[in-house]
Amino acid sequence: MLTMTTLRAFTCDDLFRFNNINLDPLTETYGIPFYLQYLAHWPEYFIVAEAPGGELMGYIMGKAEGSVAREEWHGHVTALSVAPEFRRLGLAAKLMELLEEISERKGGFFVDLFVRVSNQVAVNMYKQLGYSVYRTVIEYYSASNGEPDEDAYDMRKALSRDTEKKSIIPLPHPVRPEDIE
Repeated sequence: MLTMTTLRAFTCDDLFRFNNINLDPLTETYGIPFYLQYLAHWPEYFIVAEAPGGELMGYIMGKAEGSVAREEWHGHVTALSVAPEFRRLGLAAKLMELLEEISERKGGFFVDLFVRVSNQVAVNMYKQLGYSVYRTVIEYYSASNGEPDEDAYDMRKALSRDTEKKSIIPLPHPVRPEDIE
């Protein structure tokens, strides 16, 4: 199935075609201006997978951020989602690999992402892809229906520029969202 998949740059038109992916309750959805901001600032980090019939299968959206001087320049995965009917094909792994390659080319020290602590399927997938938990962020995800806010794992994978793997040494204590740079 993946051999017939087209991986290409996300376009403005895709914003009106990706609801089938975003309907997943674990996918964070944002307003149109947020997606457009990423498209304008980090277009190389916004990639969509398209099936032979034209339906969108999944996407990854990210950015480059941080301080080079403090060895914190890195790629960040803002969103990764695959439509339910296209899961378990290795698509998420392929999209992550592309984002990691872009981050390598931009001289990043690591790639990071945030994931709900309860989303064990995603946590395990990221671990299989070489990510480890760097820290826990308390109440990172806001709950909508009177439920308590949910903690996130900040997961990281060192890139080749971080030869000593300093960027992935886990923090011994959790942090709050306002403590994240």
